[in-house]
Amino acid sequence: MVDNYKHLLQKMDEAGYLTSEEIAVTVFLALKLNKPLLVEGPPGVGKTELAKVLAWVLDTELIRLQCYEGLDEAKALYEWNYHKQLIAIQSSKSDKPAFVFSEEYLLERPLLKALRAPKKPVLLIDEIDKVDEEFEAFLFEILSDFQVSIPELGTVKARNIPVVVLTSNGSRELSDGLKRRAVYLYLDFPDVKLETKIILKKVSGIHENLAKRIAFAVNFLRRELDLFKPPAISETLDWARTLAALREDRLTKEFIENTIGFVLKNKEDIEAFREKGGANRLLQYLNEGAGC
Repeated sequence: MVDNYKHLLQKMDEAGYLTSEEIAVTVFLALKLNKPLLVEGPPGVGKTELAKVLAWVLDTELIRLQCYEGLDEAKALYEWNYHKQLIAIQSSKSDKPAFVFSEEYLLERPLLKALRAPKKPVLLIDEIDKVDEEFEAFLFEILSDFQVSIPELGTVKARNIPVVVLTSNGSRELSDGLKRRAVYLYLDFPDVKLETKIILKKVSGIHENLAKRIAFAVNFLRRELDLFKPPAISETLDWARTLAALREDRLTKEFIENTIGFVLKNKEDIEAFREKGGANRLLQYLNEGAGC
């Protein structure tokens, strides 16, 4: 367990996850208060990665429930192995049918697995905004009491209350009840200074000035071009790696035009970038002093 938020910040840095002191304080308090952490923000800012890093920092298992439209309780909590049950019934040699509602036939899904984990796990409930309000209400009830009733087996209580991280891309408004009872954290794209540090940490063989110019360039794309899909941090890193792979030591018009597909992942965004002279605008912005 981490002792304080500065210790957490240090451990996250060791895991390759660079973040701010403010974010480390929020995450640390969620751990300290044993409350779910609700992380909201645009795609690609490191919400899911935060849960993975927490599992590494705490040296524990990461259990992930990937949310999607139509997800139901059975897929999230538990199911019975109907195929195995049927075989047991058919192969029973006595007049009395085999009892097929026991541990042997139970299929754990992420929520039940987290409740029964022998060591306090990190439970990642990813993209909760994709499920409907009814499932959200069910999920919140489970997370409030950290127990579930299985009619055939009785009540299953958490062996260890898991560290819960819920992520949302903000595609719909989450319930006030969930927000009220969770520690809320909004993750946005990093500023230029932090993204430069991320590039330097993740991309080998790139010098600081070039990393800074890449960070300024991506910041410009996100802020000035009204993109349908602003580039994620992973796409910034991909773009930086293309420079290293091509042994380029600066951003040129030719390089930008030839590799823009590494940083923009939407056809309309790329077409708009080219139609509006995006490469020239970007270079003008950089040459006027940004990133120098």
